[in-house]
Amino acid sequence: MTEPVETCRIDVWLWRARFFKTRALSAKFIEGGTIRQDRFGQTTRLSKPGHAIRPGDRLIFAVGARLIDIRILDTGERRGPASEAQTLYERLDAPTD
Repeated sequence: MTEPVETCRIDVWLWRARFFKTRALSAKFIEGGTIRQDRFGQTTRLSKPGHAIRPGDRLIFAVGARLIDIRILDTGERRGPASEAQTLYERLDAPTD
């Protein structure tokens, strides 16, 4: 048998990864429909905070004037310090800061 795939709600994951200060801000951003998810070569526009994401998914979205392109490495278990949050994803874009 195969091992169950670890999933997480996207609003919770964006909050844990410290892209947003609160989960409510994360949910509001997602509802705007500006996040694209790429899984197995299929791109989907996300607009529901309860959408499940998992390791290996690619997310592309803009926060302010920055375009963010990341691959999810882990779903995490809590909102920890920034150093812990950075282990949840791999940046695929060129960092500008």
